[in-house]
Amino acid sequence: MTIGHTLLGLLESGPRHGYDLKRAFDERFGHDRPLHYGQVYSTMSRLLKNGLVEVDGIEPGGGPERKRYAITDAGVTDVAAWLAAPEKPEPYLQSTLYTKVVLALLTGRDAADLLDVQRAEHLRLMRELTRRKKGGDLADQLICDHALFHLEADLRWLELTAARLGKLAAEVRA
Repeated sequence: MTIGHTLLGLLESGPRHGYDLKRAFDERFGHDRPLHYGQVYSTMSRLLKNGLVEVDGIEPGGGPERKRYAITDAGVTDVAAWLAAPEKPEPYLQSTLYTKVVLALLTGRDAADLLDVQRAEHLRLMRELTRRKKGGDLADQLICDHALFHLEADLRWLELTAARLGKLAAEVRA
Protein backbone atom coordinates (compact mmCIF):
# COMPACT_ATOMS: atom_id res chain seq x y z
CA MET A 1 0.00 0.00 0.00
CA THR A 2 1.27 3.44 -0.85
CA ILE A 3 0.97 5.54 2.28
CA GLY A 4 1.14 8.82 0.36
CA HIS A 5 -1.75 7.88 -1.90
CA THR A 6 -3.75 6.62 1.03
CA LEU A 7 -3.27 9.87 2.96
CA LEU A 8 -4.20 11.84 -0.17
CA GLY A 9 -7.35 9.78 -0.52
CA LEU A 10 -8.26 10.46 3.11
CA LEU A 11 -7.80 14.18 2.48
CA GLU A 12 -10.38 14.16 -0.33
CA SER A 13 -13.14 14.27 2.30
CA GLY A 14 -11.73 17.52 3.65
CA PRO A 15 -8.69 19.15 5.25
CA ARG A 16 -7.13 17.41 8.26
CA HIS A 17 -4.25 17.70 10.67
CA GLY A 18 -1.51 15.09 10.67
CA TYR A 19 -2.87 13.63 13.90
CA ASP A 20 -6.32 13.21 12.31
CA LEU A 21 -4.78 11.60 9.23
CA LYS A 22 -2.88 9.09 11.38
CA ARG A 23 -6.01 8.24 13.35
CA ALA A 24 -8.11 7.80 10.18
CA PHE A 25 -5.38 5.67 8.57
CA ASP A 26 -5.01 3.46 11.63
CA GLU A 27 -8.79 2.98 11.95
CA ARG A 28 -9.20 1.96 8.30
CA PHE A 29 -5.91 0.34 7.32
CA GLY A 30 -3.52 0.10 10.24
CA HIS A 31 -4.97 -2.72 12.34
CA ASP A 32 -1.78 -4.74 12.10
CA ARG A 33 0.65 -1.97 11.23
CA PRO A 34 -0.28 1.48 12.54
CA LEU A 35 1.56 4.47 11.16
CA HIS A 36 4.16 6.28 13.20
CA TYR A 37 3.65 10.01 13.56
CA GLY A 38 7.03 10.66 11.99
CA GLN A 39 5.96 8.69 8.92
CA VAL A 40 2.80 10.78 8.57
CA TYR A 41 4.66 14.08 8.82
CA SER A 42 7.51 13.08 6.52
CA THR A 43 4.97 11.86 3.95
CA MET A 44 2.97 15.09 4.25
CA SER A 45 6.17 17.11 3.82
CA ARG A 46 6.96 15.20 0.62
CA LEU A 47 3.39 15.62 -0.69
CA LEU A 48 3.57 19.35 0.09
CA LYS A 49 6.89 19.66 -1.75
CA ASN A 50 5.42 17.82 -4.76
CA GLY A 51 2.37 20.11 -4.87
CA LEU A 52 -0.15 17.36 -4.05
CA VAL A 53 -1.25 18.99 -0.78
CA GLU A 54 -1.20 22.49 0.60
CA VAL A 55 -1.30 23.91 4.10
CA ASP A 56 -4.90 24.97 4.65
CA GLY A 57 -4.26 26.59 8.02
CA ILE A 58 -1.98 26.68 11.01
CA GLU A 59 -3.30 26.57 14.56
CA PRO A 60 -1.36 27.13 17.75
CA GLY A 61 -1.36 24.20 20.14
CA GLY A 62 0.11 23.15 23.43
CA GLY A 63 3.23 22.10 21.55
CA PRO A 64 4.25 22.88 18.00
CA GLU A 65 1.85 24.63 15.67
CA ARG A 66 -0.65 22.30 14.03
CA LYS A 67 -0.79 22.39 10.25
CA ARG A 68 -4.04 21.49 8.54
CA TYR A 69 -3.47 19.94 5.12
CA ALA A 70 -5.77 20.01 2.11
CA ILE A 71 -5.46 18.06 -1.12
CA THR A 72 -4.76 20.08 -4.28
CA ASP A 73 -6.25 19.47 -7.72
CA ALA A 74 -2.98 17.78 -8.67
CA GLY A 75 -3.36 15.54 -5.62
CA VAL A 76 -6.90 14.57 -6.63
CA THR A 77 -5.65 13.73 -10.14
CA ASP A 78 -2.78 11.68 -8.68
CA VAL A 79 -5.13 9.66 -6.43
CA ALA A 80 -7.53 9.07 -9.31
CA ALA A 81 -4.70 7.77 -11.51
CA TRP A 82 -3.41 5.52 -8.70
CA LEU A 83 -6.87 4.08 -8.03
CA ALA A 84 -7.45 3.42 -11.74
CA ALA A 85 -4.14 1.59 -12.26
CA PRO A 86 -4.24 -2.16 -11.62
CA GLU A 87 -1.85 -3.55 -9.04
CA LYS A 88 0.84 -5.80 -10.43
CA PRO A 89 0.25 -9.38 -9.29
CA GLU A 90 3.22 -10.42 -7.22
CA PRO A 91 4.23 -14.02 -7.83
CA TYR A 92 6.54 -15.40 -5.21
CA LEU A 93 9.14 -16.77 -7.60
CA GLN A 94 12.02 -16.32 -5.18
CA SER A 95 10.40 -17.57 -2.01
CA THR A 96 12.43 -17.77 1.19
CA LEU A 97 10.59 -20.98 2.00
CA TYR A 98 11.66 -22.60 -1.28
CA THR A 99 15.24 -21.50 -0.59
CA LYS A 100 15.09 -23.10 2.86
CA VAL A 101 13.79 -26.40 1.42
CA VAL A 102 16.57 -26.56 -1.18
CA LEU A 103 19.25 -25.63 1.33
CA ALA A 104 17.96 -28.24 3.77
CA LEU A 105 18.26 -30.85 1.03
CA LEU A 106 21.70 -29.64 -0.02
CA THR A 107 23.02 -29.72 3.53
CA GLY A 108 21.54 -33.08 4.46
CA ARG A 109 18.94 -31.67 6.83
CA ASP A 110 15.37 -32.96 7.02
CA ALA A 111 13.34 -30.86 4.59
CA ALA A 112 10.17 -32.76 5.52
CA ASP A 113 10.51 -31.51 9.10
CA LEU A 114 10.99 -27.98 7.82
CA LEU A 115 7.78 -28.30 5.79
CA ASP A 116 5.90 -29.73 8.79
CA VAL A 117 7.00 -26.88 11.04
CA GLN A 118 5.99 -24.35 8.39
CA ARG A 119 2.63 -26.07 7.87
CA ALA A 120 1.96 -25.88 11.62
CA GLU A 121 2.82 -22.17 11.65
CA HIS A 122 0.52 -21.50 8.69
CA LEU A 123 -2.32 -23.39 10.39
CA ARG A 124 -1.75 -21.49 13.64
CA LEU A 125 -1.96 -18.16 11.82
CA MET A 126 -5.04 -19.30 9.90
CA ARG A 127 -6.81 -20.15 13.18
CA GLU A 128 -5.88 -16.74 14.57
CA LEU A 129 -7.15 -14.95 11.45
CA THR A 130 -10.36 -16.99 11.47
CA ARG A 131 -11.04 -15.96 15.10
CA ARG A 132 -10.29 -12.34 14.22
CA LYS A 133 -12.56 -12.53 11.18
CA LYS A 134 -15.50 -13.85 13.23
CA GLY A 135 -15.32 -10.91 15.63
CA GLY A 136 -14.47 -8.24 13.09
CA ASP A 137 -16.41 -5.77 11.03
CA LEU A 138 -16.74 -6.16 7.27
CA ALA A 139 -13.41 -4.42 6.56
CA ASP A 140 -11.59 -6.71 8.99
CA GLN A 141 -13.33 -9.75 7.50
CA LEU A 142 -12.19 -8.80 4.00
CA ILE A 143 -8.60 -8.21 5.16
CA CYS A 144 -8.59 -11.57 6.96
CA ASP A 145 -10.08 -13.33 3.91
CA HIS A 146 -7.30 -11.93 1.73
CA ALA A 147 -4.64 -13.23 4.10
CA LEU A 148 -6.40 -16.59 4.53
CA PHE A 149 -6.59 -17.16 0.78
CA HIS A 150 -2.84 -16.52 0.47
CA LEU A 151 -2.12 -18.88 3.36
CA GLU A 152 -4.30 -21.54 1.73
CA ALA A 153 -2.26 -21.22 -1.45
CA ASP A 154 0.93 -21.57 0.60
CA LEU A 155 -0.47 -24.72 2.25
CA ARG A 156 -1.21 -26.23 -1.16
CA TRP A 157 2.39 -25.49 -2.15
CA LEU A 158 3.68 -27.07 1.07
CA GLU A 159 1.68 -30.25 0.40
CA LEU A 160 2.80 -30.41 -3.22
CA THR A 161 6.42 -29.87 -2.25
CA ALA A 162 6.20 -32.55 0.47
CA ALA A 163 4.81 -34.98 -2.11
CA ARG A 164 7.68 -34.17 -4.51
CA LEU A 165 10.45 -33.99 -1.92
CA GLY A 166 12.15 -37.20 -3.01
CA LYS A 167 12.31 -36.08 -6.63
CA LEU A 168 13.48 -32.60 -5.65
CA ALA A 169 16.18 -34.07 -3.42
CA ALA A 170 17.45 -36.19 -6.32
CA GLU A 171 17.57 -33.17 -8.65
CA VAL A 172 19.19 -30.87 -6.09
CA ARG A 173 21.86 -33.37 -5.13
CA ALA A 174 22.65 -34.38 -8.71
